[in-house]
Amino acid sequence: MEITNKDILILGGWGLVGTALCRQLLVRNPRSLIILSLTQEQAESACQELAAEAGDTKLIPAWGNIFVRSDFKDLSRDEILNNPQNRMKLSEDVLEQTTSFEHFFLYDLIIKYRPHVIIDCINSATGLAYQDVYSVGLKVHQGLLTTPKGGDVPDLLEEVEKLLCSLYLPQLIRHIQVLYQAMKEAGTQSYVKVGTSGTGGMGLNIPYTHSEGKPSRVLLSKTSLAGAHSLLLFLMGRTPDAPYVKEVKPATAIAWKRITYGEILRHGEPIALYDCPPDRAMEIGEKLDTSISTDLVELNKNLKGIFIDTGENGTFSPGEFTAITTQGQMEFITPEEIAQTVIWEIEGGATGHDIVAALDASVLSSTYRAGVMRSLAIQKMRKLSEDHKDEVVAFELLGPPRLSKLLYEAHILKKIAGSLNNILANSPEELSDKAVQLINEDRILRSKIISIGIPILLSDGQKLLRGQAVKVPHDPRSTIFDATPDNINHWCDTGWVDLRVSNMKKWHDRIGEILKHAGKIGGDDSSSQFIRDATFWHPDDPLDEGELVGWIFINEDKGKRMK
Repeated sequence: MEITNKDILILGGWGLVGTALCRQLLVRNPRSLIILSLTQEQAESACQELAAEAGDTKLIPAWGNIFVRSDFKDLSRDEILNNPQNRMKLSEDVLEQTTSFEHFFLYDLIIKYRPHVIIDCINSATGLAYQDVYSVGLKVHQGLLTTPKGGDVPDLLEEVEKLLCSLYLPQLIRHIQVLYQAMKEAGTQSYVKVGTSGTGGMGLNIPYTHSEGKPSRVLLSKTSLAGAHSLLLFLMGRTPDAPYVKEVKPATAIAWKRITYGEILRHGEPIALYDCPPDRAMEIGEKLDTSISTDLVELNKNLKGIFIDTGENGTFSPGEFTAITTQGQMEFITPEEIAQTVIWEIEGGATGHDIVAALDASVLSSTYRAGVMRSLAIQKMRKLSEDHKDEVVAFELLGPPRLSKLLYEAHILKKIAGSLNNILANSPEELSDKAVQLINEDRILRSKIISIGIPILLSDGQKLLRGQAVKVPHDPRSTIFDATPDNINHWCDTGWVDLRVSNMKKWHDRIGEILKHAGKIGGDDSSSQFIRDATFWHPDDPLDEGELVGWIFINEDKGKRMK
C-alpha cells in the first residue's frame, strides 16, 4: 500500500515502538497521523515531539483506554472496579452477547477518523494479563473458605464481581469483535499488530518471575493471551470483508527510549526511601507478618539512579539491563528495526516476519485426496440411507441451530416438491399448506426435528411444536422470553423450522436466485471458472439439502471460506 496521503491511526503512538513508527511514517508523507495513547498528556507530548518532523502531515492526539466503553476511557482500572455501577457495566460489556459495539471507545475512535491503516503497538497481552486473575481469584477462594453459610458476604460479592471483570479471554474476544466491526464499517484497508511472545523469546525456564515461582503464572498468562490474539488475527485475516491483517511479533526485549539519571517510578509513582536501623530489627518468631512495619524510618526522599528507559517494557538499572540483554538471556531489538519491518509489510514487502502469513503457510488445509474421499463418503451414506429406508437430515450436534433448521426446511421442501424447479412451480402459499400437511401426517419426521431441540412454527405463526429441549432462544440465566413479533422472526431465522408463507417465499426467492445465476452460465462454457452451474444443481432431480444450505451460508450469511 502507498502510505503517502493516507490517514493512519497509531494505537500506542507515545510508546517506544509507536514513536519509532511515527518517525518513519512521516518520511512518507501521510495525510494525517492519529496518535493514540492512554493519557492526554502522553498523546499531546508525542505530537509536540514529532511536530518538527511532520511537514504537511496533520498530527492528531487521541487518548483513552481502548478496551472499555467511551464513558470509562479516562478512568483508571481502580476507578472502574471500585465503583459498583461501573463494575456491573464493565462485566456486562465483557460477558453479554451483543451485536452492537457502538458504545466502545475503540469503535468510536475508528469510526470518527476512518483511517486507511491502523498500526497497533499497544501491548494488549500485558495490559490484560497483568490484571492478574490469580490474585483476584485467590481472594474469592479465601472468601468462600471463611464465609459461613448464610453469612454476610458483601465483600465476597465485590471480589466475585472484580473476578468477572478480570477474565482475560472474554476481554480479548470482545476487543477483537469491536475492532473488526469498526474497521469493516470504516473501510480500513490494512491492520498491523505489533504483538509479543510474552517472555521476550525465552522458554518455560525464564528466570523473571514477578515474585512468583518459576515459571510465573502471570507471565504465562501473558504468553497465552499473545498466542490467542495471534490466532484471532489469523481468523480475521481469513475473513473476506476484513482489512489486510498482519502481525509482527518481537521475541526479545525492546530497547531503548532514553538513558538518564533521575527518579525511579513504579506504576507511575516515585519509590519512597525508608530505613530500618539494626537496633529496630524485627524478631522472627513462629509467624512472619509482612504488613507495614511501624519501625520504619521515613527518609523523605525518593529513589534516584541511572536508568535506561525501555518505554512500556520497563525501566532498568545498568545491572538489570546488562543481565537481561546478555547473550543467552532476552537479548534485545531496537524499536527502529521493528518499525522498519512494519512499514515494509504495509508497503507490500515480504519480510518473512508476518505471524499471520506464517500461520497461513504452516497450517494444513483441504487436500485433493479429501475431495475424492468426500464423494465416496457421500455415496456410502446415501447407500446406507436407502438400505435402512431412513433419511437422515441433522442431529444438532455441530450447530448452529440455524444449520439444522435450514437442513430440515430444505428436506421438507424436498419431500413435498422434490426438485428445485418443482418448488418454483408451487406458490409460497401452496408450499406452506403442503409443509403443514406433511408435518401433521409424518410423526417420525416431526419427532426427529423437535427431539434435537428445533421447534416447528406452524403456518399461523402462533402454534409451536417443540420437544424437551429448545435450542433457540437460549440464555443460561432464564427460560422465559418476550414473544414479540421481532423476537419470533429472529428465533425463526436462527433456529426454528418456519412453515409460514413468508418463509416459503424466502425459499422461493433464494431458489430462484440460484437457478437464475446458474442459468447465466453459458452451456458451452466448459472451463474451470464456475463450480455451481446448471449441471451442479440438477434442477429437475431431487434437491441436495447439504449443498443448498452450503450455498445459503456462503451467499446469504457471508460465511465463505477465502483461503
